[in-house]
Amino acid sequence: MNEQNDPPVWFITGCSSGLGRALARRVLARGHRLVATARRPETLADLVASHPDKCRAFALDVAVAAQIPLVVAQAAAAFGRLDVVVNNAGYGLVGALEEVSDEQIARSFETNFFGALRVIRAALPFLRAQRCGHFVNISAAAAIANYPGFSIYGATKCALEGVSESLAAEVRPLGLKVTIVQPGPFRTDFIARSLERASVRVADYEASSGKFLRFLETMGGRQPGDPDKAAEAIIAAVASEHPPLRLVLGKYANEKARRKFSAAARELDAGSAAGLDTDFDPPSPDEAPR
Repeated sequence: MNEQNDPPVWFITGCSSGLGRALARRVLARGHRLVATARRPETLADLVASHPDKCRAFALDVAVAAQIPLVVAQAAAAFGRLDVVVNNAGYGLVGALEEVSDEQIARSFETNFFGALRVIRAALPFLRAQRCGHFVNISAAAAIANYPGFSIYGATKCALEGVSESLAAEVRPLGLKVTIVQPGPFRTDFIARSLERASVRVADYEASSGKFLRFLETMGGRQPGDPDKAAEAIIAAVASEHPPLRLVLGKYANEKARRKFSAAARELDAGSAAGLDTDFDPPSPDEAPR
């Protein structure tokens, strides 16, 4: 990936658990170099101890804006470059739109969207100077089609995807790449550790967002996705000469995406008669310029 043909340098946020942890382990197992971050860096001590020449760990809370430029610069200095920047840090917020508080909404966007945005912006000068590099932004199946109770969580991921699409077009001429990862349910501790509940409960939503929350709480430890296989799929996509803009992980998410695309095509066809007839009418022959 880099001009010296040295092992690539990965920078991954949120490595203390879940998909970030699995990806960190697999990256190191392949002999790649890693700058791992977490809010509590002591949770990364075993990664550094087992790969002291390949791994560095830094404290980073992506919701604290002032930390990000300093940590990204330290990461770039650790091995002299950055090759793959993975925005993985984040958490879920479940509850009907009316149930979640303004503070919960702000915190969710600050971590899941603005944190990733600031990491990207801090890393861009380093990757631009190299004229190579890859941003991997972890999204969610909620961004394929959202669920009752995930309005804010899904919105943060949709925002990240919108930025990623534009970013991919902006940096392509500079030799940089962008991949959005859309994982389905993977067997991590996301539900137990990384899922915040709404600050209040409204009885009227028990049949919608309440039902979704109860379903999530039954899924812990039963998710079909294997995090190690997900990590390998991400590594393979990064190594590909032509990586996908979107990498959909797991049977559930792939089937969900196909259903969404089919439904969108049907909706487009159903509304095309009304939608197409909203442009200005073409000029009459008498009005056409000669």
